[in-house]
Amino acid sequence: MLRIAVQSKGRLYDDTMNLLKEADIKIPASKRILLVQANNFPLEVLYLRDDDIPESVADGVADIGIVGENEFVERNENAQIISRLGFSKCRLSLAIPKDIPYSGLDWFNGKKIATSYPNILRSFLKKNNINADIHVITGSVEISPGIGLTDAIFDIVSSGSTLLSNNLKEVEKVMKSEAVLIGNWNMDESKHKILNEMLFRFEAVRSAQGKKYVMMNCPKEKVSAITKVLPGIKSPTIIPLADEGWCSVHTVLDEERFWEIIGKLKELGAQGILVTPIEKMIL
Repeated sequence: MLRIAVQSKGRLYDDTMNLLKEADIKIPASKRILLVQANNFPLEVLYLRDDDIPESVADGVADIGIVGENEFVERNENAQIISRLGFSKCRLSLAIPKDIPYSGLDWFNGKKIATSYPNILRSFLKKNNINADIHVITGSVEISPGIGLTDAIFDIVSSGSTLLSNNLKEVEKVMKSEAVLIGNWNMDESKHKILNEMLFRFEAVRSAQGKKYVMMNCPKEKVSAITKVLPGIKSPTIIPLADEGWCSVHTVLDEERFWEIIGKLKELGAQGILVTPIEKMIL
């Protein structure tokens, strides 16, 4: 049995549960219980505060955990990053009141900075030879300049709307962060086997994200021109149709370029274009 520590609430909880569901690992829906077991996979889920997850994994209370990279770096516990998961992306940034001119990092010399991430901030300031006073706050960091408590903040930024609503502007991006899967260094072979199966499923889910499966009919004389504009995984599948002059072309397209490519396919004579979402993709 493998034990995973996950955040007990919030956006990272939602994203984590979504990933497990997509990987067909069924977790009973009950956040009131600290430890629950999956119905169809040898996995236990331990619900914790996000800042407790790195320590629980390092100490072996949990074998693995999903946590924001920012929390993992801040806690500096003796665990390893196994995989970057690509969701819950944000950044750690320095921000100041928006009506104050900003001339560069030297502006922070002698200033007070509020943060919930003193270790990351201290390392950044030291690296850049900035002497500032770090004021540790566990919540609502963004209000501290407005009430005169500090001159600036160092905090998580996602869309920037929270900064804007508190009359702040982002002036220095210090660190990018996303959800990471971390692990204890001393897992035994049986747990590694379960972990590898989980990683295989996660990768199949991630590979399918932003992809569409596309099928179309086209005249045989247009196949060469059509395949040249298809950036498929390897090469498209060509299937003869009952009409000898036609064939069916199957491929996978990235959603970002989907409409651009579909337009080119129509110009080249593709017809009956059918598009379906991809749930899993094993490369």
